[in-house]
Amino acid sequence: MDELTIGQVSERTGLSVHALRYYEREGLLVGSVSRSSGGRRRYSTFDVDWIRLCVRFRECGMPVTEIRHYAELVAAGTGNEEERLQLLRAQEARLKHELSRMTECLTVIRAKADLYAQHVTAGTAGSLWTGETPACLALEAGVQPV
Repeated sequence: MDELTIGQVSERTGLSVHALRYYEREGLLVGSVSRSSGGRRRYSTFDVDWIRLCVRFRECGMPVTEIRHYAELVAAGTGNEEERLQLLRAQEARLKHELSRMTECLTVIRAKADLYAQHVTAGTAGSLWTGETPACLALEAGVQPV
């Protein structure tokens, strides 16, 4: 089994040494990181793979408390797979909701950008903020621009 230094793990995961220590301090790792005879952290390939998974969890908005709970469940061994599944399904539902919300936002931004592009090309961009319901606000209100 290869043992890696904290610097090597930092390079492989993209996390700073400080962040790796934070992950360990917060109990996000499955078990404890082994130490050399000189007290230096020595990470296994499992540790690196687990840290990469934790990074993904954080990237998708999973709270640190839930990652810690998931790590505790994994460390506890078999018999709690249903609870792990529920935790993952809850995060999946949050991500689906966020994705839906972001898709709606993207639709508004695209429509506004298309409207601006049309007016810039036609030389009429100055008229976008005029009138009772400006064309650039009409999309927000659900009104089709003229």
